[in-house]
Amino acid sequence: MRRRTLVRGVAALGATVALTAGSAIPAAAHDHGQGGGRGYVALGDSYTAGPLIPVQTDANCLRSSNNYPSLVVQRLARTALTDVSCSGATTKEMWQAQGTNPPQLDAVTRATDLVTLQIGGNDVGFGSIIATCAGVAATDPTGSPCRAHYNASGTDQLRTNIRDTAPKVAAVLAGIHQRAPHARVVVVGYPDLLPDSGVGCRPSVPFADGDFAYLRDTEKQVNAMLARQARAAHATYVDTYTPTIGHDMCQTPGVRWIEPLTPASPAAPAHPNALGEQAMAAAVLDRLCVRQPAG
Repeated sequence: MRRRTLVRGVAALGATVALTAGSAIPAAAHDHGQGGGRGYVALGDSYTAGPLIPVQTDANCLRSSNNYPSLVVQRLARTALTDVSCSGATTKEMWQAQGTNPPQLDAVTRATDLVTLQIGGNDVGFGSIIATCAGVAATDPTGSPCRAHYNASGTDQLRTNIRDTAPKVAAVLAGIHQRAPHARVVVVGYPDLLPDSGVGCRPSVPFADGDFAYLRDTEKQVNAMLARQARAAHATYVDTYTPTIGHDMCQTPGVRWIEPLTPASPAAPAHPNALGEQAMAAAVLDRLCVRQPAG
């Protein structure tokens, strides 16, 4: 049910979402690497899972074998990956099952050496925000009707959502440390979804002109919150926003790493495509100080 908070929310705007052709296997974590090596657990939502990117390995979570955890583990010697990321996950799904996906924190044990965590977007409401902002754009296409909607009470509701999500992320990090006290914990931020310039691309991305900057700033606030929670928990924060600037959903196919509401490449609407997952993998590996092949 939680998957619709992001994938189905934007699909309702008219984007066609269907499972990519490929070998589907029963919902489960997938492991890579050699026995006796280090243990890597990937926790997260759809930005981690890689919905609709070939090859889909889990129909419940829309998890791809080419998401960034799967790419990261390829560069880590003697490391086995347990990927329990799931599209639509919130911080609640760290402790409770999501369909056939067990509570994500169950995968973290004292044998875990590395944990990546990318969570919080669905707690803030990414999917409903996209649907709302696209829905109100026609009322004032050159203005900021989405900003007006979320500030109607005199307080920015999205800023409040971000504030309320912070302790939830902190609790997840505490849970990770409790289960794997010796593991390196990496908090992964969200990539650049909209032009960093704040200049929109209506009608390709159907938001009002003035709301592009508002939504850009909101995403930056989410990432800033995640960075603060990482520091407070003595975890490593990975900035995936900066290295993806210029590859947002307003760019042309081949240049963009985030698909717009009507994707042209296999990916869910408003989500990273295969190039976006590669970019996030590169950012994680860079923070882990893992040398990457040239070119």
